[in-house]
Amino acid sequence: MTVSVLIVDDSSFFRRRLSDMIATIDGLSVIGCAENGVEAIALTKKLKPDVITMDYEMPVMDGITAVQYIMKECPTPILMFSSMTYEGARITLDSLAAGAIDYLPKNFSEIASSSVQLKKRLADAIFDVASSGKKTTVAVELEPVKAPDPILPSRKKHKVDCDVVIIGTSTGGPIALQSVLSSLPASFPKPLILIQHMPAAFTTAFAERLNSFCQITVKEAVDGDRLMPGVALLAPGGKQLIISASGRIKVLPGDERLHYKPCVDISFASAANVFADKVLAVVLTGMGADGCEGARLLKQKGATVWGQDEKTSVIYGMPMAIAKAGLTDEVLALEQIGPRLIQAT
Repeated sequence: MTVSVLIVDDSSFFRRRLSDMIATIDGLSVIGCAENGVEAIALTKKLKPDVITMDYEMPVMDGITAVQYIMKECPTPILMFSSMTYEGARITLDSLAAGAIDYLPKNFSEIASSSVQLKKRLADAIFDVASSGKKTTVAVELEPVKAPDPILPSRKKHKVDCDVVIIGTSTGGPIALQSVLSSLPASFPKPLILIQHMPAAFTTAFAERLNSFCQITVKEAVDGDRLMPGVALLAPGGKQLIISASGRIKVLPGDERLHYKPCVDISFASAANVFADKVLAVVLTGMGADGCEGARLLKQKGATVWGQDEKTSVIYGMPMAIAKAGLTDEVLALEQIGPRLIQAT
């Protein structure tokens, strides 16, 4: 089955090069192009594409506004193109909050050179986004923290004896993390570590965004940070985060041999080595299987592993991998995870 793509960008050069590149990818076809957000909305209704690639900075109507209208009127998986700057990160995070599924860096020099690597990243991203169907990740208006929902009788005994909560995620993760963390009170008694697949230019802005929505403290991790109750440390993009034997955070260079930087498996494995069974690991939405081998090590130490369910996952890859491997102690809907963390700790 061919995945139909609508390209939205005010640059005729970018539209043409992207169209030419997609035309050479088996299983993809371009069914239309738009120069601004207004045209994008009209063509989405008319052509009903499987995936939209969306620029942000356009005349008449910008990309974020277009995403908001499309998700309200004709929900369609959207892949944003983003500049790798602090401002680009902020805009991209706003786009994800509006309902976009994922993003790719917008690099004119790379697309002009017909990069083989770019073609592969583009194909992978479009197919991944298409596999999400018409799921959206629109952030709801945040409200004051409510008391957790009643816990089913079978779960009442399941308190978790842990010294740290570590959460791994990828595609769909920014809004999933916002949902989970914003439900935690400032008095949350455990330290948290967050591993989100994200480029280096994005994690500072992402940590600031999370911190602005949450009662707990969220910050980008730096080498030597201590784990503290009610503080969530976000792994820096492009690097690896591990926990040292002393319990302090170590931020290491991103190993080029590793596909993910940061990598959930590596952080999970270090938590298993230091805290053994005193770890509560949570795997949220994301493509691929990162976190599965780390979860296996955690389970060998007697730690607890939770996974997000398929229905509320934007991409049911990472949580599916640990579920199929028989590593999950609990499978939870996204909206249940925050209240369950409060109840369990």
